[in-house]
Amino acid sequence: METVAVHRPRNVDWKRAAALLYGDWGTSKAYVIGLAFFFAGYGSFPIIVAVCLLTALVGYNYIIVCKNFPDGGGVYSAARTQSRLLAVVGALLLVANFIVTAALSCNAAMTYFGVPPRWLLWSTMFFILVIGAVNYFGPKHTGSMAMWLALPTAAVVAAIVLMSLPHLTTANMIPPPKGFWVNWKNFVSIILALSGVEAIANLTGVMKLDPGATMEKPRVARTATLAILPVAVEVVLATIILGWAMLSLPHSMAPDPVEQRDYMLRYLGAQYAAMTFGPMAGKAFGIVVGAVMGLLLLSAVNTAIAALIGLVYMLAKDGEMPRPFTILNKFGVPWWPWILAATLPVATVVVAGADLETLARFYAIGVVGAITVNLGSCTFNRSLEMRRHERLIMGGTFLILLAVELTIARINNDALFFAMCVVGGGLTLRTYTQRRAGLRTVTVPEAVAERVAPEAVPSFQPLAEPGKPILVAARGVTPVLRFALEEAKLRNTPLYVLYVNEVALSLPGVTSVEAPRTWKEDPNAARIMTTTLSWGQESDVKVLPLYAVSDDPATTILDIAATVGADMLILGAPQRQLLVKLLKGNVVTEVARHLPENIQLVIYG
Repeated sequence: METVAVHRPRNVDWKRAAALLYGDWGTSKAYVIGLAFFFAGYGSFPIIVAVCLLTALVGYNYIIVCKNFPDGGGVYSAARTQSRLLAVVGALLLVANFIVTAALSCNAAMTYFGVPPRWLLWSTMFFILVIGAVNYFGPKHTGSMAMWLALPTAAVVAAIVLMSLPHLTTANMIPPPKGFWVNWKNFVSIILALSGVEAIANLTGVMKLDPGATMEKPRVARTATLAILPVAVEVVLATIILGWAMLSLPHSMAPDPVEQRDYMLRYLGAQYAAMTFGPMAGKAFGIVVGAVMGLLLLSAVNTAIAALIGLVYMLAKDGEMPRPFTILNKFGVPWWPWILAATLPVATVVVAGADLETLARFYAIGVVGAITVNLGSCTFNRSLEMRRHERLIMGGTFLILLAVELTIARINNDALFFAMCVVGGGLTLRTYTQRRAGLRTVTVPEAVAERVAPEAVPSFQPLAEPGKPILVAARGVTPVLRFALEEAKLRNTPLYVLYVNEVALSLPGVTSVEAPRTWKEDPNAARIMTTTLSWGQESDVKVLPLYAVSDDPATTILDIAATVGADMLILGAPQRQLLVKLLKGNVVTEVARHLPENIQLVIYG
C-alpha cells in the first residue's frame, strides 16, 4: 500500500520568522545591560561588547546551520548524524531552556508591567496559559502576533538610542575588575541572549521554501538569512549603544544595580526622556517603555512555546518520543507537544515561585549546552556543505561556548540540577518509548552499522533474479510456507513446494511397497499442498506442488532444485527445536555442502 508523507505546513515567511526570533533574541537587551551593571558596574562596557560580539558570531553560524538543515536545524538535527544519544541529550537541554525561557520571560513581563508582588505568580501562570492557547492555531498566527509586537519595540529602542546620543560619554567608565577569572565569570553570568537562534533553527521545518525548492528537496537558506541577519544587527548595535548610554549617566543618576536590574530599559527611557523633554515626559515615556518591553517579553514566551512544540514533535517523529506525539490538529499543530509546551512552564513557575533570580539560575546551561552540541556536531560533520573559513569560524565558536558551558556547570549548581532533571526525565521517556516499539540498543562494528543505516537502504540490490523460481521444502504447514509465498510474490516468480516422503529400506535399493506415489495419496503432503495452493490463490502466486519418495532426502532436494532451475532454496521445520536438531543432522549439511553457488539457501524456523 502506498503511503502518503505528512508534512507540517510551511507558512512562516522571513518576516514572521524574524519577528519570532526578535521576540526572543530582542529581549536580551532588556536584561543583559542590567545584569552587566549588577556584576561590574561602570566597568561593564568591555563585557557588554564581548557578549554582543559572541552573539553576532553565533548568529552567523546559525545562518549556515539553517542552510544545511531545512527540515529543522536545531541541535537534534545537527547531532543526530554523529550520535543519536548525543542528539537526544542536546534536544533535552534545549527543552529545559525553552521551558525556563517561557517562565522567565513571562515573569519579567509582569515586572515591566508593574504587577504587584502578591499577584506576580498568578499573573505569570495565567499569561503563559493564554499564549499557549494561542499556539493551538499554529506558528503562522503566532508569527503575525510577534510581528505586531516587534514593531513598537524597535521604535522604542530607536527613540532611547536617539535621545541618548547627545549624552554619550566615556567619562564615567572605569576599567573592568582585575583578574581573568573575575571577568570571565561576569561574562558567563550575562551570556543569556542566545536561545533565540536555536528557536529559529528549529522552525526551519515550517519556513516558506526558497524559490525553486520543493517539499522533497527543501531549501530555506534565503528565508533563514533574511530572518536572522537584520535581527542580529539590531540586537548587537542596540545593546552596545544602550549599554554605553547606561554608563553615560552621571553617578548621581546611576541606576540601582539591584532594584533597576530587571527593567533597566524602562529606567533608561525615563531618564533620557526627562533630560530631553522634561520630568513629565520622562515619567510618561517610562510607562510606555515598560508596556512595550513587557509585550516583547510576552512575545519571547510565544517564541519559546512555538519552538518547544516543534522540537518535541521532531523527536516523536523520529521515534525518540511516543508516537501519539505526532498526531496533528486541524491547524497542523501536534496535540501532545502543544499541551506539554503550555503546561511545563507553568509547572516550573509553581515549583520555583515568582522569583526572577531563581528562574534566571535555571536558564543559561540549557541553551549554551544545546548550541555547543549543535555547532560542535556541525564542525565535525564532513558531509555538510561548508567552506573552509566557515568551518574554522564554527569550530572556534564551539570551543568558546564549550568553555562557557563548563564554567556554568561549575558555578551554577541550580542550573545544573534543573537541566539534569529534564534530561533524566526525557531519557526515561525515550527508553520507555523504544521498549514499547520493540527496539533495543546494540553495539555493532562500523561496517555493519553502515550497511543497516537508513541512508544505505537504497543501495541494497535483490540477490535473486526476477522470474526465476523458488523451491521450498517443508515437512508441515509451518510459517516457512508463508515466508516462501511472500518471497515469491515480492519477486514475481512461481513457487515450487516440495514434500519428500522419506522411507525406510528393507533391502538395499528397494523401497517399501506401501509408499504413496502422488501427493494426493499422502495425507501429510495433501494437507501441505492444499493449504499452500489456497494461500497462493489468495496471494496471486503460482504454486507448483512437487512430491518425491526417497531414502536420501538431501540428494533428492538437490536434484529437484537443479532440475527446476531454482534461484532460491528454502528449508523449514515444523518447530524451531526440530530445526535445531535438523541442523545437527546430515540433511541440511549435505544440501549446503553440495548446493550450487548460484542457488541461495535459506533456513527458516
